[in-house]
Amino acid sequence: MIVPTFQESASILTILARLRSAVPDADVLVVDDNSPDGTAQMVALLARTDPRLAVLVRPDKSGLGRAYLSGFRYALDHGYDYIVEIDADGSHDPAELPRMLQLAAGGRDLVIGSRWVPGGSVSNWSRSRQAISRAGNRYSRFMLGSTVRDITAGFRVFRADTVRLLLQQPTSSQGYCFQIEMAWHTERAGLSIAEHPITFEERSEGVSKMHLGIVAEALWRVTVWGVQKRLSPGQMARRSEG
Repeated sequence: MIVPTFQESASILTILARLRSAVPDADVLVVDDNSPDGTAQMVALLARTDPRLAVLVRPDKSGLGRAYLSGFRYALDHGYDYIVEIDADGSHDPAELPRMLQLAAGGRDLVIGSRWVPGGSVSNWSRSRQAISRAGNRYSRFMLGSTVRDITAGFRVFRADTVRLLLQQPTSSQGYCFQIEMAWHTERAGLSIAEHPITFEERSEGVSKMHLGIVAEALWRVTVWGVQKRLSPGQMARRSEG
């Protein structure tokens, strides 16, 4: 499991305890962007007594996408069969992981913990924020021709072979748009995606990393990809297959 962190000292120990309770035998890698609040040091101290916990400290804050790419390479180098993405702020319930892992073991190449499928929901969000999230997903689906209902979701289980295939082509996203890009490339490669309904809980500790720049990057990149797809579909398909 990959848990990216930056300034998550208020929540990291709680989410690690919940992960250990939900999936006791799983290995957990915290990828920290050199948090000045001591997040990595807290994890390193805990790892002294937990052999299934490791921390990878990157030199600076360079985006969620790059953090996950570092975690992906670590997972592939260590021979794992399944790779989990989960946020450090407690918004994703680790109790859903056994079922998501079952779906991956049953043949799904990517399993997404989805807010916007029947049975999924969000907690402690205003109506305006829900509307923005739904609109962003609708726009992404329209521009990219995707059928994924929650293409921006960050709670995921990949089969290792899926990640290995995705890493054969370059990624252009650094922020939260990375999630859109990975799901879209998985879909375009003809792989199997399942959306498992979850309840997304707004963080109760720490500070959200979401800001206008992240939203702007996502909208801009999705628009560019969608336009390229329409202007040169053959080229985009070859790029996805390569």
